[in-house]
Amino acid sequence: MKTISAAEANRHFSEVLREATRGQTILITSRGKPVATLGPASGRLQVRAAARDALLARLSKRKGGGARNWERADLYDDER
Repeated sequence: MKTISAAEANRHFSEVLREATRGQTILITSRGKPVATLGPASGRLQVRAAARDALLARLSKRKGGGARNWERADLYDDER
């Protein structure tokens, strides 16, 4: 993982984005302390899309109505 200062990230933002696009994860520091990480988004987007699709599939099986006919637990796969 590459480490750069916030000032350097600001000055070379386009280059930092290109590195993230190529799969590099960059740790950004401010006054020597880590404040953010920048990396490729593809994995996170796939996880979010899969979670959204699973939620919509579960909700589509429920009958609709004007009243709230579901509970918060219905949104999750927890089988407690």
